[in-house]
Amino acid sequence: MSNPSDRIVVALDTTDVERALAMAAALEGLVGAIKLGKEFFTANGPAGARRIVDVGLPMFLDLKYHDIPSTVAGAVRAALPLDPFMLNVHALGGAAMMRAAADAAAEAGAKRPMVLAVTVLTSLVTADLASVGIFGTVRDQVVRLAVLAKDCGLDGVVCSAEEVVALRGACGRDFKLVVPGIRPSWAAAGDQKRIVTPADAVALGADYLVIGRPITTAANPAEAARRIGEEITAFTDAG
Repeated sequence: MSNPSDRIVVALDTTDVERALAMAAALEGLVGAIKLGKEFFTANGPAGARRIVDVGLPMFLDLKYHDIPSTVAGAVRAALPLDPFMLNVHALGGAAMMRAAADAAAEAGAKRPMVLAVTVLTSLVTADLASVGIFGTVRDQVVRLAVLAKDCGLDGVVCSAEEVVALRGACGRDFKLVVPGIRPSWAAAGDQKRIVTPADAVALGADYLVIGRPITTAANPAEAARRIGEEITAFTDAG
């Protein structure tokens, strides 16, 4: 990444195409990518996503595929014409499903997107896992799923900053770590339970930072993005 602000992936969690277009245009040059998730895609489909992509920012297609291997492979193939920078699947779909996703993405050749695994949602804590029959700590589950994802040929995982150090040790430097739950010290936590500041996430070793409301609900989203970029730059320059 040539610029520290390229680490910032802005979550455009809205159903309003015009609002998403305006936001993407305002943030071009200040962030590295935009993220379109289930809310936007369910309302607007591939045609809506294409309009946002045409602004010029790389897209993280955050649809968290989780189904039988053939269905997930078909979904990944269907996404390739949108030229996503990243897309993701749920690691709990299992090894065969993740391999099918990686193989389907490889069909794009040089334009192959990164395929990430979702490990444990950042809204969950250990007690939440126990309530659905998964015992042990969140960190243990995240590391277990990340190692499986790497073994299946995936490029990285979506994880909490709290697991970054453990994942670096388990999966190595080249395995991409995409971290949501980022909140600057001046922003509200919202419904995320495992959060850190942008500079702290980079210090721990995160590759990409997914940031939504601190930018998208700010009075001046471009200024908020610029401020976060400056915080990351100040840390990297000091290092």
